[in-house]
Amino acid sequence: MGTLFVILAGSLWGAMGIFVRGLAKCGLSSIEICFIRMVTAVFLMTIYFLIFKRDALKIRLKDIWVFVGTGVLSLTFFGYCYFTTIQMTSMSVAAVLLYTSPVFVLLLSAILFKEKITKKKIVCVIIAILGCAFVSGIIGGNGANLSIIGILIGLGSGLGYGLYSIFGRYAINKKYGALTITYYSFLFSAVALVFLTNPVQVVQKLSTGDVNINICYVIGTSIVVTILPYIFYTIGLTKIENSKAAVLACIEPIMATAFGFIVFHEILSVTEIVGVVLVIIAIIML
Repeated sequence: MGTLFVILAGSLWGAMGIFVRGLAKCGLSSIEICFIRMVTAVFLMTIYFLIFKRDALKIRLKDIWVFVGTGVLSLTFFGYCYFTTIQMTSMSVAAVLLYTSPVFVLLLSAILFKEKITKKKIVCVIIAILGCAFVSGIIGGNGANLSIIGILIGLGSGLGYGLYSIFGRYAINKKYGALTITYYSFLFSAVALVFLTNPVQVVQKLSTGDVNINICYVIGTSIVVTILPYIFYTIGLTKIENSKAAVLACIEPIMATAFGFIVFHEILSVTEIVGVVLVIIAIIML
């Protein structure tokens, strides 16, 4: 079941482009969209908790560092690094560097949680990253605009992305539920993003054009590609090892490609098909 939850999470993350493109029409930057995701998700989850599950809001003061880890060091840090890498290099390079996260998760999980580094895991990580490289076009594509600093920041996004699994594992070990972990991760991330954006300017941009459609995109991005997938991924972490979950989440770029084909009629290239096959092989091996 853990495998299914992680794959479902990755599949929903893959739909992010649908909502991001809609919100980008308002003139919102990537980091502003990230801010909207977190703030709206916190608002909706707070309403849910207050009505149905107030006990889930309780956390111990001594455990706050865990949620600072999942929220600030992971969600906010990886988001900032990822969007900066896109600006300094290209979307394809940024995507592949982001999906170096299984390497960081594999190493950190072995050090911190004594998870075994097996030959199968290593092979699966390599195959999955190669698959992402093919899907993104960095291999067999039109080339990439490479920058040393951009690559280093991109690796930072991979590290930040992987840290959710690490700090999430600590939270799980402290007996917190998936809803609680997800909520406080979003809360601390939203607080950090306030300092990276101009909230007033964000509201002004959302007020342009068809406001009703913009609201639908905001709700969609907060529920479909934020709240639900992070809850599913966290549930998955309770059932399988961090390193396996990190590789399984590589289904995201595959689903992004599929949604691009279905929704935006984007044509799949041979290299993208090769990448899809490689990631599927890695998932089947696990």
